[in-house]
Amino acid sequence: MSGHPLAGSERKLLAGAQSLGRADRGERFEVSVLIRRQNLDDFNTQVEALTGTRGQRGKHLSRADFARRFSALPADITAVKAFATAHGLVVVGEHPARRTLVLSGTVAQFESAFEVELNRYQHDKGTYRGRVGSIQIPENLVGVIEAVLGLDNRPQAEPHFRLRKPRPGSPPAATPTSFTPLQVASLYQFPAGTGSGECVGIIELGGGYRPEDLATYFKALGVGSPDVVAVSVDQANNNPTGDANGPDGEVMLDIEVVGALVPQAKIAVYFAPNTDAGFIDAVTTAAHDTTNNPSVLSISWGGPESTWTPQSSAALDSAFQAAIAMGITVCTASGDNGSADGVSDGADHVDFPSSSPHVLACGGTSLTARGSSIASEVVWNDGANGGASGGGVSTVFALPAWQEGLKVTSAAGATQPLSMRGVPDVSGDADPETGYSVRIDGTDTVIGGTSAVAPLWAALITRLNAAAGTPLGFVNPALYQSPGSLNDIVSGNNGDFSAASGWDACTGLGSPNGSRLKSL
Repeated sequence: MSGHPLAGSERKLLAGAQSLGRADRGERFEVSVLIRRQNLDDFNTQVEALTGTRGQRGKHLSRADFARRFSALPADITAVKAFATAHGLVVVGEHPARRTLVLSGTVAQFESAFEVELNRYQHDKGTYRGRVGSIQIPENLVGVIEAVLGLDNRPQAEPHFRLRKPRPGSPPAATPTSFTPLQVASLYQFPAGTGSGECVGIIELGGGYRPEDLATYFKALGVGSPDVVAVSVDQANNNPTGDANGPDGEVMLDIEVVGALVPQAKIAVYFAPNTDAGFIDAVTTAAHDTTNNPSVLSISWGGPESTWTPQSSAALDSAFQAAIAMGITVCTASGDNGSADGVSDGADHVDFPSSSPHVLACGGTSLTARGSSIASEVVWNDGANGGASGGGVSTVFALPAWQEGLKVTSAAGATQPLSMRGVPDVSGDADPETGYSVRIDGTDTVIGGTSAVAPLWAALITRLNAAAGTPLGFVNPALYQSPGSLNDIVSGNNGDFSAASGWDACTGLGSPNGSRLKSL
């Protein structure tokens, strides 16, 4: 090999994957190359000022100013383009503000350029084109190229929603109920607002929506029909499958929760392939979208930290930092598989991107109402159906300043200092047994999962943005300084972690109390 290993690019096979042999050397596909940022020290200073314990409000950059100061350098772009051309690769996309070049080529050309071997693999969710080991880059591009994404197109994330399922055997201890998004917002005392003048971006990695379903749903709620636009990323499109159990459930849930609560806001839905390249490209496209200009992003897809390569998780975290610099709040779902996050190795795991210290990670509760008030609220943990609020302690991201001094409580009641990024930050109703009434592929149904909580918080932030006349941006420091602005959840567990007074690794600081958050 003549190249240098690209730091953090090492890949392993998916568990249980079986080789189907070499990939078709003539197959054409696209790869996203992430290039270093210019003025990195100034960028870090900008982000640190917005993410410190006091969080400097009103110091956000416009998208134009951000692009001028922190895009990829023209010389770096030229160097990467020259490398691509030398290997027969075609530049089909050039996005300096996103620091991204999109290259098109064949399997044979990409194998030669990055000194990898691409094979086809079969696993329990289908087939994928994959690689093992590191990507190689030439010496003159070491430090210039930060990530090469898309050579491996395995599924990167899962949607975090749960359809309510009939319980076998004995009846449930509590009678199932459901709420419209408007009823949930009322219970949480959301301030009045329609989101007029704002835009919410929603990231989707599959599925789609049918406009007629949205029109029927919003008409029934009496809120009018919000302006919903689909944005294609990496050639993905709004493509409803007709299966409510598939990604359509995620797409419709996200749009319907946001649209019900901020019906006069524009909703831009960014559809991308479910790969690390697609996920990252969707977020950078949304953050730098000068047409729709979203001030809030809602993300209800994710996967265990252990399933991400270091280059991919660093690239996505960098995209969130850029969003912060431009005043964009990013709300993410913390996962539906409790403290293990669906990993069967017996250890605790947290979901990424919720483990990024640059997002508002949203966990789940079980909400019971009495009339127009909350009767009780506990950690969502449905042992019978296997769903529980994702939460725990990151093994990748350092402890942020605004979480210093916190403790994590085990299900046995033992406490210890929080040493790394703790997940989640906040929470909201996620139990399918107390879930959201939605419409998916022509059918009215009830959905839960932390997937509902990310758009719920996104809608709340959007109302607050509209009322303030300026984006709140990164809200975590302010929330941690004012924990009394939330409903503290002190009962229940998500497996290995327990709820406790104050922050905990099940529900974070708690669920929203909109009347107190108006002064956030």
